[in-house]
Amino acid sequence: MRRPGRWLARSLFLILLAPSLVFAADEVSLGEQIEDIKQQTLQLNRDLFILEEELLFPSNTQMAVYLSMDVGTFFALDAVKLTIDGTVVANYLYTERQVDALQRGGIHRLYMGNVKNGDHEIVAVFTGRGPKGRDYRRATQLQVAKTAGAKNLELLISDSESLQQPEFSVREW
Repeated sequence: MRRPGRWLARSLFLILLAPSLVFAADEVSLGEQIEDIKQQTLQLNRDLFILEEELLFPSNTQMAVYLSMDVGTFFALDAVKLTIDGTVVANYLYTERQVDALQRGGIHRLYMGNVKNGDHEIVAVFTGRGPKGRDYRRATQLQVAKTAGAKNLELLISDSESLQQPEFSVREW
């Protein structure tokens, strides 16, 4: 014999359970939608960054200056001041971790900007500790002829074993 109360209880249970099952399915799809939106946002952010770089620094006027170190036994870098045509464009104070990264082969982009075509004077002033722990300040200079296209320069600090002194040079890529 069927009991109407039991049938009613089952029916009521199923009626109450059905919306929660639909809600759980919506929750899964909502989570997936949120994840998709996050991925799209990251991709859009990357695209906007690339576009911003291209608009702010067009390749025909772009100049970039990088700093690297080779060994670093005779010089402990503290700071670098970079000027282009007498205008200070970068002034950077290094931490111990950053100097360590440079000594292990890292490269630091000091400057990236727009420069007109023609001749330019690049001056880099290095400050730090030289041989025997003395304060050391040295500058290096380069005359650069900027033409159409990007120009990349590297400021290189290296050790001269024969002179027992650091050497500062600039090279074009």
